[in-house]
Amino acid sequence: MDTRFTPEDEAFRRQVADWLGEHLAGEFAAIRGRGGPGDEHTCIDERKAWERTLGAAGWIGIGWPKAAGGRELPLMQQVIFHEEYARAGGPGRLGHIGEGLLGPTVIAFGSDALKARFLPGILEGREFWCQGYSEPNAGSDMANVQTRAVLEGDEWVIDGQKVWTSWAQWSDWCFVLCRTDPDAQPKHRGISYLLVPMHQPGIEIRPIVQITGDSEFSEVFYNGARTARDHVVGEVNGGWKVANGTLAFERGASTLGQQLLFQNELDEIIRIAKENGAADDPLLRQRLADAWMGLRIQRYNALRMLSSTRPELAREAMITKIFWATWHRELGKLAMDVLGPEAEIIEGEPYQLTRLQRLFLFTRADTIYAGSNEIQKNIIGERALGLPREPR
Repeated sequence: MDTRFTPEDEAFRRQVADWLGEHLAGEFAAIRGRGGPGDEHTCIDERKAWERTLGAAGWIGIGWPKAAGGRELPLMQQVIFHEEYARAGGPGRLGHIGEGLLGPTVIAFGSDALKARFLPGILEGREFWCQGYSEPNAGSDMANVQTRAVLEGDEWVIDGQKVWTSWAQWSDWCFVLCRTDPDAQPKHRGISYLLVPMHQPGIEIRPIVQITGDSEFSEVFYNGARTARDHVVGEVNGGWKVANGTLAFERGASTLGQQLLFQNELDEIIRIAKENGAADDPLLRQRLADAWMGLRIQRYNALRMLSSTRPELAREAMITKIFWATWHRELGKLAMDVLGPEAEIIEGEPYQLTRLQRLFLFTRADTIYAGSNEIQKNIIGERALGLPREPR
């Protein structure tokens, strides 16, 4: 793994920085730094317009193959784009799930017809996606999904419930894990990966209010919702393999963008620590140093993992989620300790939380969503280390 940047890479960095500086102005100046964790409700229409602007300039799908409409940029230039995007204060990406998860999954497993239908809408920033995996009784245990899809003529008819569906209320489509063969054993068989339009009768979205006061995710109820027969990624009843491919892409290049957002948060905490004297406390200084080191570990592991990206979880990828989730949760606690008594003060109407207060509240969930820490340890033990499963 070579983490150095070539002169060509640095020229590309200047190109990215110049473009972002020019376009994150005027109508988009107000969305700089907005729309991140705990701030998802902000400026939805403006951020959708921003996605279309990114798409028109070719900044969506920069790592996708050229045959799929992407630019197929080398890894280090993808890293540079994420770095400069975060440095410029680019807003939270409403197109992230489509670009980072669904798009690569369709490229790897989808038919030519699915690629032609769905990839252009993602690349142009005009169709937005959400993910229908978790259910009330199938959170981290993804193989236990009970939402059913029955084929009627040329359509799948879907009944069931999903939960913790991020951006459901703003999405046009959802990729939904459905049980299409209820008798299949073991239970991870008989699952299909369906692409379902969100704007139709038979779908009810109920936003869930979070501790931050926002409703970034929702319950989604399917009551006779429909999608076309050929809107299946991979084989019918073969959705388990496809779903795990999506999870592998979730730990892909987009993690570099996430880490740069973490860097912005850490930079703000360090700035405040210097200003209010918290940096003079040796224990807080040590925790700040530990946070800095942890972020560098995340970066180097991501680069090591991405050097051999493929549609299944590499061993290097299996530690990613548990590491960043635990690190980010501790960063939220560190932010409150650096702020001291001010961490408990909300000034002036309408009593909006500060960025770091939102960070603390939001990070309480980091070690639960996208696979709890307990499930991540099972994955590492069984798949990476080859340990036997506990008898039941």
